[in-house]
Amino acid sequence: MHRFDTLAVHAGDAPDPTSGALDPPLVTSSAFAFESAADAAARFREGTGYVYSRWRNPTVDALEAKLAALEGAEGAVALASGMAAIHAALTASLAAGDHVVASERLYAETVRLLVEHFGRFGVAVDFVDATRADALAAALRPSTRVVYLETPANPTLAITDLAAARAAAPAATIVVDSTFATPYHQRPLELGADLVIHSTTKFLSGHGDVVGGVVLGDAARVEAVRRVGVRTAGAAPSPWAAMLVARGLRTLGLRMQRASASALELATRLEAHPAVERVLYPGLPSHPDHAVAARQMRGGFGALLAFEVAGGRAAGAQCYDTLDVITRAVSLGDVRSLITHAASTTHASLTPAQRAAAGIGEGLLRLSVGIEDVEDLWADLEQALSSCG
Repeated sequence: MHRFDTLAVHAGDAPDPTSGALDPPLVTSSAFAFESAADAAARFREGTGYVYSRWRNPTVDALEAKLAALEGAEGAVALASGMAAIHAALTASLAAGDHVVASERLYAETVRLLVEHFGRFGVAVDFVDATRADALAAALRPSTRVVYLETPANPTLAITDLAAARAAAPAATIVVDSTFATPYHQRPLELGADLVIHSTTKFLSGHGDVVGGVVLGDAARVEAVRRVGVRTAGAAPSPWAAMLVARGLRTLGLRMQRASASALELATRLEAHPAVERVLYPGLPSHPDHAVAARQMRGGFGALLAFEVAGGRAAGAQCYDTLDVITRAVSLGDVRSLITHAASTTHASLTPAQRAAAGIGEGLLRLSVGIEDVEDLWADLEQALSSCG
């Protein structure tokens, strides 16, 4: 079995048998010709071959093969966005009357999807501190079908012990959003998860130029997600998007090595800075879930960190406004370093009390570390923090 970086370059990318092209062809056709009525009938009946690009596409297939190899999964289905992937995975796993146990630390749109959308169709959800396996186990009901986790979590980088979650909920379908870790740092299927989700918009593509998502797992579950999310709901990625994600994946290991090493260095320095109240990074011994992260992550602790600027919301906003090299933007996983002031952007809809309950202070900044020189990033952070005094 080839190692990660070799798979990132070669999996799904065999030379084109027609032309010898090293890159898989970009197939933009919406439909595919049949040789005969019998051929058409067989493709529809057996689900083999290509019929229509909403169902399957050769360029997208090549991306899915690469993603499955990197995650160690039997199958992968690419979708048009990360939220489309989350929606499809949950829709394929739930029915009216079912119950979901979810981490209380989730991306806000995922919470809205669970509460507002699935709630309308009779799906109940309880949010728990998923870093505690006993809390997860206590929330289970006979109707619990899905345990939904995000680890590391947004934006506090909380870590869920996936093996403990599996032991606590042996009968549930465990779905894990592993976007922050990427398969380079964490492979949830090996730790007991049933389905893994990534927003391929982020680190997997890595260049801030495409939107996409993927669901990975065993072949039967992935096919169920494909049927509902791609064939029926139509959330198919474009071949152009698939090509861009596949290109980005070839350098995933290199980018994550650099960004994760820089994130650890910046987190260590920020922790010692007098203008910083706390730093949240799984690679720091001070992080409450450091021991779990050290056990289930590999090759580093990821490129995301969060830090609380002393002085509350005004100080956090001042630091944010003064940055020069680091870009103010809400996304993450870019080759550029991106920073978000949670209280005024991604979590502005919450009250201060709600933010505090979620561990999001008024001066909290979430930093997605890119591949710039770490000394330039530190100089930028240092001058911005000096403006907050």
